[in-house]
This record gives sequence, C-alpha cells and structure tokens, in this order.
Amino acid sequence: MSRADTAFQKCINPDCLAEFSCSEAFFNCPECGELLDIRYNWDKIEVPSKLSDFSKRWAMRNNRLDFSGVWRFRELLSFCKDEHKVSIGEGQTILQQNDNVAKYVKMKNGCLYLQYEGLNPSGSFKDNGMTAAFSHAKMVGAKSCACASTGNTSASMALYAHSCGLKSTVFIGSGRIAFGKLSQAMDYGAQTIQIAGDFDDCMRQVQDVCRQLGLYLLNSLNPFRLEGQKTIMYRIIEQFNWQVPDWIVVPGGNLGNSSAFGKAFAELKELGLIEKIPRIAIINATGADTLTDLVNNKGLDWNGGRVNQEVIDEYYADLMARKFSPHTCASAIEISRPVNLKKCLRTLDICNGIVRAVTDEEICDAKAVIGKYGLGCEPASAATLAGLKYLIADGTIGADEKVACVLTGHELKDPNVTVNYHKEKQGEFSNPPIEAANDINEIIKLMTAKN
Repeated sequence: MSRADTAFQKCINPDCLAEFSCSEAFFNCPECGELLDIRYNWDKIEVPSKLSDFSKRWAMRNNRLDFSGVWRFRELLSFCKDEHKVSIGEGQTILQQNDNVAKYVKMKNGCLYLQYEGLNPSGSFKDNGMTAAFSHAKMVGAKSCACASTGNTSASMALYAHSCGLKSTVFIGSGRIAFGKLSQAMDYGAQTIQIAGDFDDCMRQVQDVCRQLGLYLLNSLNPFRLEGQKTIMYRIIEQFNWQVPDWIVVPGGNLGNSSAFGKAFAELKELGLIEKIPRIAIINATGADTLTDLVNNKGLDWNGGRVNQEVIDEYYADLMARKFSPHTCASAIEISRPVNLKKCLRTLDICNGIVRAVTDEEICDAKAVIGKYGLGCEPASAATLAGLKYLIADGTIGADEKVACVLTGHELKDPNVTVNYHKEKQGEFSNPPIEAANDINEIIKLMTAKN
C-alpha cells in the first residue's frame, strides 16, 4: 500500500493494525480476521475549512454528485475518484422538528427532531452505504455481489446492483423478512435464496460463499458501506445550521449505523470541523438485545480496541447452547450476533454512549405516535422514540436537550405490523377501521358521532 493514496484500509485490532490499499476488496482483515476501517491521509485531501462550505453545493443540483446527500460531502469519504462514484439520488432526507411527538415523550417544544431516512430511493438508510460500497465495487471491477438481509439491505443492494449492472444474490432467513422489503429485492432482479435459519445463519453462509466464489459482500462488514452511512450525521448537522445536537438516538441491529456515526464525529472533531461530540443512545428490542446485555450486564467495552473477546465468545456459545433465535416485530433489528459489535463499542466510547432495550409493545405504540403526527416509519425506526421516552423519564436525557432520532426506514417496509396494530386494537394509539352498513344515514351517523 502506498501512503501517497488519499485513503487506505486499516485493521481495528491494535495488536495488528495491518494496512491495505483501497484497490483491494476485503470484508475483514486478511492478517487477523478483525474488522477493517477506512482511514484517510487528510493532508492529501482538500477538506473545506468549515462545514458550512458544503452547503454551497445545493446550488449545483444538476451535478449528480452535488445532488447526492452522500457525495455532496465527498471530501469526507474520499476513497475513490469521481468517475467511479455511483449515485441514484440518495440522501434527499429531512430533519423534522416535531412538538407533537415531543409531547408524547415529555420533552419541551423545539427540542425533538426526527431524521427521516425513508425518503431514500429504496426507502431506507441503507442507500447511504450502498452508494459508497458500490462505488468501491465499481472501482475494483466487481461483477457479482451478495448480502444476508432482514430486508432493507437486500432491497437497497438489489436496486444499486441493478443500476450498476452487477448480478446480486440475497440470503434471507426462513420467514424472517417483511414482504414489503422482500418485494423490492425480487422486483429489482436479485436472486433470492431462503435459508432454513435466522439472519445470523444467513450472515455466516454469505461470508463463506463470498470467499469461495469471489463475490463482493454488501453487508455492513464492508467498511466502505459505513463510509456512506457517516453522511446521515453530516445532514443532521447541516439541518441544525452546522451545529451538533446534544443527543443522537439510533436503533441497534447489526450496529453499522452506530459504528459509522461514531467514526463520523471522531473525524469531524479531528479535523476541527465541530467543537463537541454529541452523546449517542443505541436502542435495541428486548427480543434481540445482545448489545444491551453485553454492555450493561457483562461490562463489555472498547478498552482502547482490546475488547474482551472471551466475554463475547462465552455469550455467543450460550446463545448457541440454548438454540436462541431473536424475535421482535422490528425485523430490521432482529439480530443476535451483530457483526459491527466492536466498532459500536468504539462509538460508545467516542460519544459517551448508552444502550437500552424496549419491548415490541412499546415500539408499536411509539410507531403509531410517529405516524399520527406526520412520518410513517418501520418498527425498528420507532425503537428510537420508545427508548427516548425511557431516557427522558429516568432523567438520562434532559427534556430541554436537543435530540435527533434517526428513523431508518419507510412505513411501507413492513405494513403488516401497522395494519395489525390498528385493526386488532393492540395498543392505546390504535385507529381501527369501523364497519358500516351500506346506507348513507348510517355512514353519516358514524362520521358525526362523538368519540
């Protein structure tokens, strides 16, 4: 590897720290098997002196890279030339300040913001990462790609593979994917293989298949994917008038987002582009709460990169012995062996972060509140609000602090959860349909009746 390059890959293991060129495609360190980071030689990159300089690109909407909410910040993920950069208009998202939702969690007006990633082309935050990973795939000349998925990854990968002319294969667990997401992967032309197992089984299989067949892996083990996901934080800062909020609240799952966010803030602080790093709260479902248990009960932490592997191995061995399979209505975070666990521990260290878990009932109630007041989201997204409600109640987050909750996906990703919640009156915010006779007087009577 030449240090003349603007970027390179580096092992996160402090006892290895092997380095590799970005012209190579790995999804873990060839030397020790640990996760890889993308690192930058900042002195070789013309990074703007202040973040607000990036806003000038809004005036260049006919430039495909400036139109992209990812590549608009390209100096902060400068690992390939512009000719390789793939874009289909990702990152056109909003940060909505919402006082009605704030009332639900007992926050003061003007303090709660919802970062809505459902406006991406495939309907989820994954497009931020896929545009970066497919740019790297194009750079290294990949022809075929694959991923394991609970839904959103498969939809996004299939869409970008279609636009790039790559063959794509999706590994899904038996009965473990929402039809709204599965329909996208099939519609965009991906080959879908259903494994008799859960996401963790699929994740193991897809890695072995990619190694044996030389396929380009698109799960968040791929360090280039996380580079694209950093930009979600850049857009939040942008919409906060280039200031950082006090807190970021994000769903858990495979922990790619939380890992990317911590890296983003560490780099911005290193470059002098922000003065402070916000705190982060990572919210899991109680039915898939590996991170919560490991951090809060087992004491697992980053420890300068020397994470206690023995604790992890013992924990996973116990899961296997009990034949544990995660279960939650929030299918996007239904994962018990998160591949980015160690990078997420680093984020918790960087951002003075915390981890919590919430029940499916709390997720569904929070989802209904978010929907009622303006933004339909998938269940995993609503875990953020359910977690925030706890954190406000116990005083961890102040009612007057500025909080941005990341809503990771569109409501139509998993419509069954929404319909069942309302139709079956599963919670206090249910809004079930009312049956009426085929008679105008009866219809009017129902419409004008007082609740």
